[in-house]
Amino acid sequence: MIFNLIALISIIAGVCFFIVGSIGLIRLPDQYSRLHALTKADNLGLGLIIAGLAMHSQDVLVALKLFIIWFAVMAASSASAYLMARKVRRDEVSS
Repeated sequence: MIFNLIALISIIAGVCFFIVGSIGLIRLPDQYSRLHALTKADNLGLGLIIAGLAMHSQDVLVALKLFIIWFAVMAASSASAYLMARKVRRDEVSS
């Protein structure tokens, strides 16, 4: 019972981080701060959702797979944010 409550709170907090990251994408002034808001909020939001799903899961192997997916998404997110920031920087320098 208590694990289900903690899992639910974790999932709700993760969704809130996704919403805040999406608002940051719309409201922040420049590309760098938008990238920062998206990568930080989305990684933390996904981590909280994965933690909630792992607590709710009955199988350890399923929980391990969820965490592997989270680490893969974090690696892809940081690499893509770096590439996008590099592109923005090159466009600023060439202008």
